[in-house]
Amino acid sequence: MKQYHLIGILMIVVAIVIFLSAAEDVSTYANFSDAVIENDVVKISGTLAKDKKMTYDPQNDPNNFIFFLTDAEGTTEKVILTQPKPQDFELAEQIVVTGKRKGGTFVANSVLTKCPSKYKDEELYLQSES
Repeated sequence: MKQYHLIGILMIVVAIVIFLSAAEDVSTYANFSDAVIENDVVKISGTLAKDKKMTYDPQNDPNNFIFFLTDAEGTTEKVILTQPKPQDFELAEQIVVTGKRKGGTFVANSVLTKCPSKYKDEELYLQSES
């Protein structure tokens, strides 16, 4: 077998592995009411319920952060994040959690936060001049 054939076969195998690993992370956006089926990985977008208590004790368990999220329908639920608390989490305008329901609680394995833009004041200033 020629060296070019081996390289071609190797490239095909690598492409298949990349495709299969990317296919595992296919999750859909949902609300808490849609995520009632356990073991379905979903993404829930919402805002931090600032009137509820957040729990994070990095000395005892740095990978356990508990907070409450309000989804687009207005449903507020407890979320357990199995990662450290993100920096400036309280300032987030929007939060997207990825995870699944376990025993009546939403357990997130990742979180994305959309924080206020540092350019927001400048943007408002430019809009007021127009």
